[in-house]
Amino acid sequence: MSAIRTTLRRAGLVAALTTAGVLAAAGAAFAHVTVHPETYAKGATDGVLTFRVPNEEDTASTTKVQVFLPTDHPVLGVLVTPQEGWTAQVTTTKLKTPVKTDDGTITEAVSEITWTGGRIRHGQYQDFNVAFGQLPDDTDQLSFKTLQTYSDGNVVRWIEEEQKGAEEPENPAPVLTLTAEDAKTGSDGTSDSASGSASSSSSSSAPAVAADSTSSSDSTARGLGIAGLVVGVLGLAAAGYALARGRGARSE
Repeated sequence: MSAIRTTLRRAGLVAALTTAGVLAAAGAAFAHVTVHPETYAKGATDGVLTFRVPNEEDTASTTKVQVFLPTDHPVLGVLVTPQEGWTAQVTTTKLKTPVKTDDGTITEAVSEITWTGGRIRHGQYQDFNVAFGQLPDDTDQLSFKTLQTYSDGNVVRWIEEEQKGAEEPENPAPVLTLTAEDAKTGSDGTSDSASGSASSSSSSSAPAVAADSTSSSDSTARGLGIAGLVVGVLGLAAAGYALARGRGARSE
C-alpha cells in the first residue's frame, strides 16, 4: 500500500505542476499591454487603435497609463476617445521631417498620450481607443512604448522590442504590424486612399481585423486550457493504472 500511495502522490503532483505551468503561461500571455488590431495596411486612413491594459498586480491597481507614439514614422490626425473615469493628456511634438499629405504639410504629430484618474483593479483590464487620420506607409511596423503605473508606485515599462530569432522579451512594447496594401490597391500601385475612397474602406475593415485578433487570442487561451486538462487526465490515468497493478500483485 505504501508503494501505491507514493505512486499516486507522484502522479498527482506531476499533473498538478504541469497544469499549473500551462495555466501560468496562459496568464503571462495575457498580462502584456497590447494594441488591437495587431495588423493594419500601410497608409491606412480613418481607423482606430485600441490599447488593452490588463492589471497584473494582486495588491495594487493601475492608475496611470502612458503610450508613446513614434515620431520617426508619425501617426497623423490622432484623436482620443473619451473614457469614463479617465482624463487623457495629449502631447504633440514638432517633426524632424515634415510629412506631405493631400491636405498640406504636417509639421507636428502626437508623441504621447497619458491617461490618469481611473483605476484598473486586479483581474480587470481597460481598453483605450485612439482614432487616427493616417498611418505611415514607409515602415513595416510601429512600436508603441508604454509605461504602466500602479497605486503602490511601481512602474512597469513595456518598452522592449522583440528581436528576430530571439525569445519574446519580458516586457515587450505593443507592436502594430503594417502590411502591403490590400486587394483594393489599384493595378497602378496606388491605393483607394489616393483616389479618395479608402477612408470608408479602412474604417469598416478595422472592426473585422480586431475581431480576428481577439478570436486568435481566445483560441490560444482555450488551447492552453485544454492542454492543462489533458495533462491532468493523463496523470490520473497513470495513478489508476498503478493502483490496479498494485491490487493485481496482492491478489496473486
